[in-house]
Amino acid sequence: MIPMTRTVWLVLLSMLVVYSASATEVAKYPVIEKIIDNLVTKHGYPKAELMQVFSQARLRPKVVAAMKKPYEALPWHRYRKLFVTDSHIRDGIDFWKRHTAVLDRAKREFGVPQHIVVAIIGVETRYGQRMGKHRVLDSLATLVVQYPRRRAFFSDELENFMLLTWEEGLDPLTVKGSYAGAMGVPQFIASSYRHYAIDFNGDRRRDLIGQPEDAIGSVANYLHRHRWQSGKPIAGAAIVKQASVADKYVTEKLKTNSTVARLTKAGIRSAVPSNGASPAALVRLDKGGAPDYRIVFNNFYVITKYNRSIHYAMAVFDLAEALRKRRVSG
Repeated sequence: MIPMTRTVWLVLLSMLVVYSASATEVAKYPVIEKIIDNLVTKHGYPKAELMQVFSQARLRPKVVAAMKKPYEALPWHRYRKLFVTDSHIRDGIDFWKRHTAVLDRAKREFGVPQHIVVAIIGVETRYGQRMGKHRVLDSLATLVVQYPRRRAFFSDELENFMLLTWEEGLDPLTVKGSYAGAMGVPQFIASSYRHYAIDFNGDRRRDLIGQPEDAIGSVANYLHRHRWQSGKPIAGAAIVKQASVADKYVTEKLKTNSTVARLTKAGIRSAVPSNGASPAALVRLDKGGAPDYRIVFNNFYVITKYNRSIHYAMAVFDLAEALRKRRVSG
């Protein structure tokens, strides 16, 4: 079924400044041609309009360079300092105060604590202050053409991006985001935007770029849909008797592989109250010369569904805890 916003989308395209076809060859790459064909045959896009859009895409080598050096690859003590700072906490409290009612409603409806939602938005875009300066079309086209290791993933995201712009009446040539194509206040990739974004302010639009209310509701919905367990622990310090023993239980996999009872029996105690039967895992972080052991639970790994990185999820958790404590203390 052709979306009702097709007319809006076509009007936007008619207003675009058409560049010379010689300025780019992106639309001529076989992988891009396949995406265009899929959009035409599976979704009923007008091919002429698609060619007009893709003729204006630009390959950006800096995008590939950024993909090869993600922040998450930094040692933990350096990565943490990027996000768990006094200014991040101060700005986060301001954001929380401005949107208290919306955050409270998201907590009631989805079971996700306010400080977790705020922390994710803080890590992603500094509470909407830094939503990315890369044109999403360029980023995704570049990664499809020049980043073969994840070509299938980004091909799917580029197709989803075009579908998203059509469904939501967005201009595909002006939407900006991260070098990996994530968009808006919560930095949703196109497929996540289409599947998990919600209208949380009642204006009948899912606007993650201009509406913090929709961003808050969508983050909470995303975690809820990935099986967030309301009221259950997330992570906490591990009290370790012998590092040599603890290291045998450390995992880098993005799932629990033990239980609280089993870890306790090995001399690894959790600093947060938890049921002995609770699934858990032990992770080890680099504090810069000393290990930082943490026991993590299912909710921690729900956060990794947002970004598949232990460093990312722990930065969210640490920032969230700092926000919660600051909020309680006033």
